[in-house]
Amino acid sequence: MWQEISGNFCYVFPILVAAIVIRVAYVLYWTGRPLRASASERVRTLIILGSGGHTAEMLSILNVLQKDRFVPRYYVAAATDNMSLQKARVFEESLVQQGENGGRDMLEAAQFMQIYRSREVGQSYFTSIGTTLIAMVHALWLTLRIRPQVIICNGPGTCIPLCVSAYLLKVVGLRWSTIFYVESIARVRKLSLSGLLLYKLGLADQFIVQWPQLQKKYPRAHHVGRLM
Repeated sequence: MWQEISGNFCYVFPILVAAIVIRVAYVLYWTGRPLRASASERVRTLIILGSGGHTAEMLSILNVLQKDRFVPRYYVAAATDNMSLQKARVFEESLVQQGENGGRDMLEAAQFMQIYRSREVGQSYFTSIGTTLIAMVHALWLTLRIRPQVIICNGPGTCIPLCVSAYLLKVVGLRWSTIFYVESIARVRKLSLSGLLLYKLGLADQFIVQWPQLQKKYPRAHHVGRLM
């Protein structure tokens, strides 16, 4: 009995590995390609907010988006960040007042969520192992729930577990998410840790920097000038 099971496993395992390698190669090939949606099609959009200046920069980015296309919008911030989601709510309210958001129904379609942080400021790296695992599980649950077609982020650590989760969904074929990463304008000479991780791992479909010296140092990045 055991020999039969062992023999079947030895037969199936190489096929499984080959299938995974082929799927990963397919995802790597298509990562960075243009968004596969018609110009009029609405796309489910996940927007990752961060404390400090990250949220202010993100709202500036959202100001130039085609609001009626990137809907519904799902805003996610760290569980300890009490200000960012409030700013996002004010932003959505302002769109309704300006008549740019398709009416009250679009405001109600916007959702605001929180996620566990991988690591708090000053937290030891040893204890952050457990909190990172919790954050990854929570991020995977949120990503499965939202199933975004577009993810927009600009540097907070919260974006790493969410982007990794979205990439895993790509690999297993549950949802294809196009990840746009916009490095903070404060990063003039080197990338943030979040940006460096996404760049090195090749998770972002479009990696945007705001200073030309960064594009020279990281050639796969796109320099678009200052967004603020």
